[in-house]
Amino acid sequence: MNLSRRLSLLSIVALLLVLTAVGSGASSHREAPLTSQDPYADNTDVYAFVSPDRQDTVTLIANFIPFETPQAGPNFYRFADDVMYKINIDNNGDGVADIQYRFRFKTEIRNPRTFLYNTGPLTSLDDPDWNMFQTYDVARAAFDGQGRQTRDEVVGGYIKTPPVNIGPKSTPNYEALAAQAVFNLTDGSRVFAGQRADPFFVDLGGTFDLLNIRKVPGNMGGGVNGLKNYNVHTIAIQVPKARLSASGAMPSGAKDPNAVIGVWSTTERLATRVLPGQPASGGDNPADPNNNARFRQVSRLGMPLVNEVVVPLGFKDLFNGSQPKDDAQFIGPVLDPEVPKLFKALFNIDSPPAPRNDIAMVFLTGVKDLNQPANVTPSEMLRLNMMVPVTREPNRMGVLGGDLQGFPNGRRLTDDAVDITLQVAAGVLVEGFNKAPNNQLGDGVDAPATPMLPVFPYVGTPYQGFESPTSR
Repeated sequence: MNLSRRLSLLSIVALLLVLTAVGSGASSHREAPLTSQDPYADNTDVYAFVSPDRQDTVTLIANFIPFETPQAGPNFYRFADDVMYKINIDNNGDGVADIQYRFRFKTEIRNPRTFLYNTGPLTSLDDPDWNMFQTYDVARAAFDGQGRQTRDEVVGGYIKTPPVNIGPKSTPNYEALAAQAVFNLTDGSRVFAGQRADPFFVDLGGTFDLLNIRKVPGNMGGGVNGLKNYNVHTIAIQVPKARLSASGAMPSGAKDPNAVIGVWSTTERLATRVLPGQPASGGDNPADPNNNARFRQVSRLGMPLVNEVVVPLGFKDLFNGSQPKDDAQFIGPVLDPEVPKLFKALFNIDSPPAPRNDIAMVFLTGVKDLNQPANVTPSEMLRLNMMVPVTREPNRMGVLGGDLQGFPNGRRLTDDAVDITLQVAAGVLVEGFNKAPNNQLGDGVDAPATPMLPVFPYVGTPYQGFESPTSR
């Protein structure tokens, strides 16, 4: 087999493994049986980065509900009222949440006698023509070193999400309307929750067309973004750095042990409903005062593609319901991963031998001297050194491209997580393996389909239902 053909198959098989080698309960874009039936509780992506225009803050973004078609009326997509959405922060490296932001949503209907989502053009979040709207509450919890809750406060209540982007008659100035949905919280943070264009980018069409790639070996563009024209629902929160650090103060610099945080998102559903006075069963969270029920974690996501490509099929349900502090049970597949063995067996492409401490460093501990906490507990989460200066000209390849402000030091909306993950799996961080074809692997899609906003919440304007290409 000639090198060109071999590299073509190699890149696509690797992508196929990343995107489809999953089992029930896994997170991300509809690739798991259980979450494909429960998209409203499905994490798709998590991002964490220093806010480029407010560098004393960090922006945390969690996306949910994959493959939203923009024209999905009259019951347009919205957050689920019966799901608790969480963003978790570990600021001492022990794999346990020290800070947690919780989001609960409630749908209200003004006139139940009409089928319409809106009865006229919407120009404000208080517009009486908006018939079906959502509000939400935000709570911030703090925990001690043993995971015991020490504080729980509501930092925002009855906040409105923006409507979806319906069309020129219903939402004639959508950008201005959505901008009204950025609110200040009582802890000094800012929040946004609502529909956005999906910022993730990957060539799904080529992957599923009998392992087809458009330009060999994958780092020369030419890919077609399979997530273009689809929306997601975004929860974004912009938090002062001092409110995230273990010391409660602004870290002194990138070497300060308080500079590194770990971030992941979870969703929880009610485990059971019981009569008043009866004990509730289920997860570890406080009982819901409205129905005396507890919540159980059903989805978890931190680093992109970990559950898909690293965790074995039989453990994916366990991973999705587990906590980062217990991730030592998954260390075997990380140190001796399957994908590099397939590189060698199928295409004679050499990768470093096991144990793959380089992969463990990226996905479980953080990169030494960059975003690895002291005495870290190996645990899967997105780690960010909050004090690495913002890059004037970001490189989509992040740390691999010499840009220390990018993935896997946190994750920006324009970081190419697919290409970076493929190249890391091929061993480019190990001496002797940062060479072709290992450092040329990719899918040919190098940027999100829509431009990002220059200000919070940064995620691009959602596709409009009336003009959506998916409706043609």
